[in-house]
Amino acid sequence: MYFNCHTHFSFKYGTLSVKDLYETAMKCRVRKLILTDINNTSGYIELLRIIRENNELYPLEVALGIEFRRDNQLLYIGLARNNDGFEELNRFLSHHNNQDIPLKPRAPEFSHVHVVYPWPSWKERDPRELRENEWVAIRHLQLHELRGTLYLDNMDKLVAWQPVTFADNGSFNVHRLLRAIDNNTLLSKLPVHEQAAPDEIMLPEGEAEKRFNMYPKLVRNARKLVEDCEIHFELGTDKNKRTVTGSLGADLALLRTKAWEGFCNRYDPDNDMLLERFERELNIIFSRKFVSYYLIANEIIQYAVSKGYAYVGRGSGANSMVAYCLGITNVDPIELDLYFERFLNPERTSPPDFDMDFSWKDRDDITKFIFDRFGHQHVSLLGTHTTYKGRSIIRELGKVFGLPKGEIDELVDYPSKVRDRDHITRLIFRFAEKMYNMPANLSIHAGGVLITEKPVYAYTSTDLPPKGFPVAHFEMHNAEDIGIFKFDVLSQRGLGHIKDTIQIVKKNRGIEEDPHRFKDFKKDPGIKKLLEKGRTMGCFYVESPAMRALLGKLECNDYITLVAASSIIRPGVARSGMMRAYIERHHAVKNGKGYEAIHPKMDELMKETYGVMVYQEDVIKVAHHFAGLTLSEADILRRGMSGKFRSRKEFQRVEDQFLKNCEKKGYPKHVIDRVWYEIESFSGYSFSKGHSASYAVESYESLFLKAHYPLEFMVGVINNFGGFYRTEFYFHEARMSGANVNAPCVNASDYLTNIREKDIYIGFIHLKSLETKIGQNIPEERDLHGTYRNLDDFIRRHNISLEQLRILIRAGAFRFTKKSKPRLLWEAMLYFGEKKSNTYTSDLFNEEPDFYPLPELEREEFEDAFDELELIGFPLCDPFKLLATDDPGNCTSEQLMGRLKQQVEIIGYLVTIKPTGTKDGKPMHFGTFYDHKGIVFDTVHFPEPSRKYPFRGRGFYRIHGKVVEDFGVPIIEVSYMDKLPMISRVGEGLPSEA
Repeated sequence: MYFNCHTHFSFKYGTLSVKDLYETAMKCRVRKLILTDINNTSGYIELLRIIRENNELYPLEVALGIEFRRDNQLLYIGLARNNDGFEELNRFLSHHNNQDIPLKPRAPEFSHVHVVYPWPSWKERDPRELRENEWVAIRHLQLHELRGTLYLDNMDKLVAWQPVTFADNGSFNVHRLLRAIDNNTLLSKLPVHEQAAPDEIMLPEGEAEKRFNMYPKLVRNARKLVEDCEIHFELGTDKNKRTVTGSLGADLALLRTKAWEGFCNRYDPDNDMLLERFERELNIIFSRKFVSYYLIANEIIQYAVSKGYAYVGRGSGANSMVAYCLGITNVDPIELDLYFERFLNPERTSPPDFDMDFSWKDRDDITKFIFDRFGHQHVSLLGTHTTYKGRSIIRELGKVFGLPKGEIDELVDYPSKVRDRDHITRLIFRFAEKMYNMPANLSIHAGGVLITEKPVYAYTSTDLPPKGFPVAHFEMHNAEDIGIFKFDVLSQRGLGHIKDTIQIVKKNRGIEEDPHRFKDFKKDPGIKKLLEKGRTMGCFYVESPAMRALLGKLECNDYITLVAASSIIRPGVARSGMMRAYIERHHAVKNGKGYEAIHPKMDELMKETYGVMVYQEDVIKVAHHFAGLTLSEADILRRGMSGKFRSRKEFQRVEDQFLKNCEKKGYPKHVIDRVWYEIESFSGYSFSKGHSASYAVESYESLFLKAHYPLEFMVGVINNFGGFYRTEFYFHEARMSGANVNAPCVNASDYLTNIREKDIYIGFIHLKSLETKIGQNIPEERDLHGTYRNLDDFIRRHNISLEQLRILIRAGAFRFTKKSKPRLLWEAMLYFGEKKSNTYTSDLFNEEPDFYPLPELEREEFEDAFDELELIGFPLCDPFKLLATDDPGNCTSEQLMGRLKQQVEIIGYLVTIKPTGTKDGKPMHFGTFYDHKGIVFDTVHFPEPSRKYPFRGRGFYRIHGKVVEDFGVPIIEVSYMDKLPMISRVGEGLPSEA
């Protein structure tokens, strides 16, 4: 009789996880239930998987439905009689979600669905109005209301109703907190009608049925209703679009033809070894039924090429020669000896995926193409679920318990200090633990797109978020479990800045560059120099302080080393000591010395990386060739280390087999333990080699532009608003490369930042409070009607408020008039004062303004810098000129290598901070600064100095510490640090707005 069961996918309502629901049903010996989450279908695939994995333990039967609510008012419950009914429900909910149409109180006429209305909404109505497939559900505490109603003569239309929302009274309290969060109200003020009844728990069926002893027919009706509903999904079977041409044979022929064309262009068609690899890949692709997957990816890429969009094909797909021949990826798997079995192998049970990166400006059009090409009914974006995490749930609970903001901030910032302060704080942390990782709402996966053979509604309802494309209710593990592969259509800023830089170079220098001459770039001395010195700010994936330091330690000057660096920088490899081992062995080989590998077999398998596991496929190689696992088992191991295993039991079995096989092969215990430790350290972090190689290609394209067009390149980076650092430091890097960085100017600036020879003009987009419309209109009007002659001419040509005009004047946008800012502000106020209006509209005649004699207005030396700090966020002059002290310390960045093991004092302007922690969980930090010469240096702040001398926001710091080095890269171990004041801003000498 359990036809109305909720999980926590009834967002901010249900409290049971899917696993909890299964275990509760097993505990209560419930044979069959119907999962009906509120306006949601997220949970059913996970439930089906859990049932399949535990079928021998307890073979629970399930059917599916949806509970339809509007503004938390229960309208009705739709129960799918079969798969067709489930599709009907999904189409119905998706239509209302995607069209933003409110649900009506009465359900439509369904063909394969039972509809159940709650007693309160139908008790006054005539049961004879109900359709054949419609019912009214009544709770045991409502049975007394049956007296005197027509239902006593129409008992066939009534069903016994025992909803399931939580497990026990403790879970009811979690439910109430969720409802208070959803209603944005104090828990003490939460209305009763916004809550479920406290008894919405699962009972043994006999116990639940006893509640309806007076009306046993209601129980029989409920049983019939449940028994009439069923669902059939075979997990893991292919549900993707099967063919592109309409025929499997024609698809294979098309794939072979297209791939062969690419093969002949990229390889020697008479090379037997390459031909064998080509045929082997095609055979595996065909046998694993991934032909359409390749053809669809190829269509997406070809569309991008036709539109002139930059792209990068990466991920494990880059290991495929066929993908390279089709142009899906641009990394040669033969040159890099990429392991195809990492992407596909005859035993692999999990689906592969291509990661296709496009510029953030182009990705939406690519997505639109996919929907238009393959049909809106067969395509959806992949969903994901935002969950309650430590800080967010503490903040939410603090609000519903009525704590003031200051106390909530304290709970979030210093949890260990205040968690036992009083009974309220103890409650908050207790319930935060219960709610941790509970889903809060549906969101969009970073790039996953699903393309199915049947309409997507056969498997899910969809929502329509602000992006404008339907989103499936389930996430990637669910998609994989049911047998739907995702295409990763991702966006990034790196491609955008490459494309924009090419256009800027053409405009500023008249040179047409091709950023894809990768073979030439590998020999480019300018790129080698940047890599060796770690001078990579702005360059895709290689600009972070940690990556710059790693490049310096490796003295990296070639592609292969950069590919390895792109993976060993990942936390798992770095923390395990494998990064250090790689660097040591790299230098040993470079200097003609040997090294000792942990075992000869490891060195044989990973010769290129000196016997060190660096890439994901190294796990497969070691598991298969070193430990003798099958390729299927090896892939389970790889996925487990990536945090992607779906069955801990299966993973444990493979782990045990790995250790047993190694013992059988006679490896010493210390070798087995070390190899297993290295595999474990990959947990969730390492890249596949193809992925790293693809990233490195894009890094080379960025490096080429930085090496040869550094000013245009920085403008491209700035205009794509991405990167590791704040915009200020890209302007600083441009200045260090020889640019003159100018404040916004109405006669020279555009909405985005531009460059004219060596003069960079900051775009209006960087003025914090300037309206977008004004910033865009200024260059448009200038292009149409010529440069602005003076302030009056500008005002006559724009409908602008005094407040907006003040921003432009204070930013220096009218300095071409040769008038001071105070004078321009006075003139603006006088103009607006005469008009008696907050806005200035165009006059009929373009007259020169009258001259207003004004007194001489004083202005301090650094007033412009303070205006820039306020309006742009950073000064355009050397910020060290604003420092209150003239003492630069006793060391500069360039002198650090000459001061090794010595204590130094250096003044630094903070660039970025990286919080991290020691192995025992103590907080520490890495810092990046630049000195008074503008040159960057790095610091490490161990736990004790971090605690005593914390960072206190942006600005200048006096740093004391010992200089140490690691493989030739210096860093300061900070022992003391203090924030330094800037000079004070004296009176503005400017008129007020009043």
